[in-house]
Amino acid sequence: MAENAEGDLNSNLLHTAYHTGDPQLDTAIGQWLRWDKNPKTKEQIENLLRNGMNKELRDRLCCRMTFGTAGLRSAMGAGFCYINDLTVIQSTQGMYKYLERCFSDFKQRGFVVGYDTRGQVTSSCSSQRLAKLTAAVLLAKDVPVYLFSRYVPTPFVPYAVQELNAVAGVMITASHNRKEDNGYKVYWETGAQITSPHDKEILKCIEECVEPWNGSWNDNLVDTSPLKRDPLQDICRRYMEDLKKICFHRELNSKTTLKFVHTSFHGVGHDYVQLAFQVFGFKPPIPVPEQKDPDPDFSTVKCPNPEEGESVLELSLRLAEKENARIVLATDPDADRLAVAELQENDRWKVFTGNELAALFGWWMFDCWKKNKSRNTDVKNVYMLATTVSSKILKAIALKEGFHFEETLPGFKWIGSRIKDLLENGKEVLFAFEESIGFLCGTSVLEKDGVSAAVVVAEMASYLETMNVTLKQQLIKVYEKYGYHISKTSYFLCYDPPTIKSIFERLRNFDSPKEYPKFCGTFAILHVRDITTGYDSSQPNKKSVLPVSKNSQMITFTFQNGCVATLRTSGTEPKIKYYAEMCASPDQSDTALLEEELKKLIDALIENFLEPSKNGLIWRSV
Repeated sequence: MAENAEGDLNSNLLHTAYHTGDPQLDTAIGQWLRWDKNPKTKEQIENLLRNGMNKELRDRLCCRMTFGTAGLRSAMGAGFCYINDLTVIQSTQGMYKYLERCFSDFKQRGFVVGYDTRGQVTSSCSSQRLAKLTAAVLLAKDVPVYLFSRYVPTPFVPYAVQELNAVAGVMITASHNRKEDNGYKVYWETGAQITSPHDKEILKCIEECVEPWNGSWNDNLVDTSPLKRDPLQDICRRYMEDLKKICFHRELNSKTTLKFVHTSFHGVGHDYVQLAFQVFGFKPPIPVPEQKDPDPDFSTVKCPNPEEGESVLELSLRLAEKENARIVLATDPDADRLAVAELQENDRWKVFTGNELAALFGWWMFDCWKKNKSRNTDVKNVYMLATTVSSKILKAIALKEGFHFEETLPGFKWIGSRIKDLLENGKEVLFAFEESIGFLCGTSVLEKDGVSAAVVVAEMASYLETMNVTLKQQLIKVYEKYGYHISKTSYFLCYDPPTIKSIFERLRNFDSPKEYPKFCGTFAILHVRDITTGYDSSQPNKKSVLPVSKNSQMITFTFQNGCVATLRTSGTEPKIKYYAEMCASPDQSDTALLEEELKKLIDALIENFLEPSKNGLIWRSV
């Protein structure tokens, strides 16, 4: 008994006696201990306080998360800069305040909430729990909430927002990030991710109402409120029905001899990919048993990102060899991205890059459109889109075939909102992509979608199989017709933001102040575009056509030899990414020469512009 009394006393002391010598920190500690009702995260802060860990307390409590390319994303754990019960409640209160201001019919139309399968035992934090708290905040304010009763692919949330005419939606996910992370991804009534100025306005609203309201912690409302609805069955049925719009060879699919292996990377994808295959008339793909079911530890892969290639696809490739399946399809943990591998004649696997897959998708979606269009349809009404760091292959196809191609800033939120504009102006969008294996076939969803992409690849492969053509062989045909586009994308890790900033500032003041480099090693630079500052040397007024994005670093160099290279920071991870592509005309078919030139240019780019050893950058481990 005495021991308990001492524990209570300790706890009371923690709530009253914290004098760290830093008034801002003292205030933040007081707020956290008053507001946080999650025993695990509260205890994390109490332990740090008890042990005098003031620097870590300051890091955790004296800054807030901001919206990046994928909403709020951070590690799970205690503190205002992490994802946890309290910060999700605060974010949702800010959302409520902003949406109430924007929509007079908010309480009639409602809000959508979905989640993936992430979780962290030490913080008693899971995507499902965070989704319930998100719903509780809104239900307590009499807002109807469409809360999915089980985990769903990320694209289901924007799809549901549109289908149910909700004002907005949130998906709790950190996609393919490391297991420690989680996120809060916001979709507007359009079904596209929020862009500026909504993100900044929502952040302002979050800061205006940080103290939890009465009822915000009451997650029982999810079970008791008549305003809570489960859209799972309805949305799943409608989504699968809409998939039929991009299915062109159902009968052929049902007869194919091709076998497919699918891995869902310990995430949400398995059931939904199985259903999509059924809709397209296929036999079900063979699942990788060890990766089929959700596992928040992602225990069979060193990182849950299928973009990392063969090293993380090991289990699925071995299963495919055993099952005599030629194609492996890998959806990332929230099923919005897709990686594809194909067994070659030399018994080695070819893992396609995002840019290579986009060349195939672009060819396929246009070919299907051409064969199925009505007589009076005008090709000039047709569009394809890509982010500016992605391959220019769609531009080459568009120039030759007569449709329109447009570029956006990196991040699918820009693609989604541009597609919405185009659709409202009566245009037809066939395909859009970003090089980090994010694809959108058709426009039923305004977000990248690994489920639909997986089944479209299966149909494409089955169709090609009837002509004895592999995906790799078809890719070469596309390049031969429209010009080889050889690209390489990679990254360096850098955990020191000032270093990242100085790397980019040096490029803006290279040989003298306000002068960008004219050469990179021996390679002459033709044009420079700096999205961070809005400068573009190729434009008559020297102003970038793409919107300025001051919060992230991004500079693109166009070289005299036809190469385009971009350096940028990641919106979700501590990375400096580089993207480089040789865009050749169809008459330049010496790929070895093109690859050699690209390799030399990338080496020069790294050595001269990034200076990894001087800046302490960590090379991507392959």
